[in-house]
Amino acid sequence: MGQRVSRQDFEWVYSEEPHKTRRKLILAKYPEIKELMGSDHRLKYAVVMMVIVQLISAYLLRNASVLTLLFFGYAWGGVINHSMTLAIHEISHNLAFGPSRPLANRALAIFGNLILGIPYAVVFKKYHLEHHKYQGDDELDVDIPSRLEARFFTRTSTKLLWIVLQPVFYTIRPLMLRPKPLTMLEFYNFFAQLCFDVVLYYTMGWRALLYLSGGTFLAMGLHPVAGHFISEHYMFKKGYETYSYYGFLNCITFNVGYHNEHHDFPNIPGSKLPQVKKIAPEFYDHLPCHTSWIHVIWDFIFNPEISPYSRIKRRAVNGAAGDHGQSGVQEKAH
Repeated sequence: MGQRVSRQDFEWVYSEEPHKTRRKLILAKYPEIKELMGSDHRLKYAVVMMVIVQLISAYLLRNASVLTLLFFGYAWGGVINHSMTLAIHEISHNLAFGPSRPLANRALAIFGNLILGIPYAVVFKKYHLEHHKYQGDDELDVDIPSRLEARFFTRTSTKLLWIVLQPVFYTIRPLMLRPKPLTMLEFYNFFAQLCFDVVLYYTMGWRALLYLSGGTFLAMGLHPVAGHFISEHYMFKKGYETYSYYGFLNCITFNVGYHNEHHDFPNIPGSKLPQVKKIAPEFYDHLPCHTSWIHVIWDFIFNPEISPYSRIKRRAVNGAAGDHGQSGVQEKAH
């Protein structure tokens, strides 16, 4: 079973999340940051290319054995699908066509969603924007594990199981903790996905469908790329709730690793987030960061001080901003 985790509760704080304050300070000192805001015209081409590559891959693997499908689903197709979820993350911030064309952004997200196997894009946006606005809120931020998860997955073996099942919890947690009325866009997302899956089944067979949907599940669980789920907000250093990662996997994840920069400026495309750090290094160089998503997963499983409880929470929606008085720390998480 392994060691039992040391934490018995979340880390409760009574200050506002740090990003709003840091954003104001950076814009006051470097107003040219505003020039980075806007859409990334290359994003739509990346989405279309990933869909094409996955359809070709599914066709080529339509007669493969289940073991071959699982191998390529984990090592190839799942990586592409995980990259697609992060493209959808970008699109949820209207970074494909800009805020003036919300329906174009939603349509592109639904199109990219097709290769994932399950409808995801529209409902993700609905909850993700609240994660930004109410980071750490006990009720509104459903990115934080539920108390049931935190109480059950308390040993090395169960934390490993939690990571394997992470796509399940990531999908159902918002629907269980904070259910919302369905919208027409969600029906469109569901209908488009259903039609695509049925057509794929009748034209390429069940193996092609298993390759796509199975790859999505595998690459969002115990997978190097999925390390960002834990690295972004799990408290590896006391008092810090958002962490960036500056490693090479950013090149296939739309720079989601630049997570402090992203939360400071969610209206700046991922392709331009490195420029934020370059322009304002004194605001980021001292913050704890990760250098390996694999190391993050390893630490989460085997370090008894880290568990689903390792998240900062707030009871109130509004509060005072700040970095908890630790702006001079030089230490990095990994």
